[in-house]
Amino acid sequence: MTSATPGLLAVIDMQRVFADPTSPWATPRFADAAAGVRRLLPAFGDRVAFTRFLAPERPTGAWRAYYAQWPFALQPPDSELWELTNEFADRAAHVVNATTFGKWTPELAERVGPDGRLVLAGVSTDCCVLSTALAAADAGTEVLVVADACAGVDDDSHVKTLQVLDLYRPLIRVTTIDDLLAEARP
Repeated sequence: MTSATPGLLAVIDMQRVFADPTSPWATPRFADAAAGVRRLLPAFGDRVAFTRFLAPERPTGAWRAYYAQWPFALQPPDSELWELTNEFADRAAHVVNATTFGKWTPELAERVGPDGRLVLAGVSTDCCVLSTALAAADAGTEVLVVADACAGVDDDSHVKTLQVLDLYRPLIRVTTIDDLLAEARP
């Protein structure tokens, strides 16, 4: 990536639980998001972090009601359910695990740096991508959400979330793969 577009690509939750069409948490356009991520990876080199959503060992607070609704997800971190899909597992040199929707953890913030840019791709637009974008923007980080490298729980939710995210300009900017890659060219 050139200095014109410094940043860290955070690939949000490209895990089996969201890819498997039989999963209660299946993301219908997961394959489209995965194709977008594949296009982005070469431009970022080693400036990539993959995230994984994990269930806590013991849910607390409002998470208890959440997991009462989704008991299948109360699996340990090494469960197959939480693994990155095969196409990304070998490419994930850096993985950030979190038991929260938002992946803006101290570890991810450190990788981005105080004046860095966070580029988001992955699933789902209307949950973990949204939560990560808002937290990072609140911390003062420039956030780019790559619309065609993300997927929501359905097309309508994806589009509506992108519209809401675009209201946060200039802290958050919704972009496309082509526009981001064009910006990166010298």
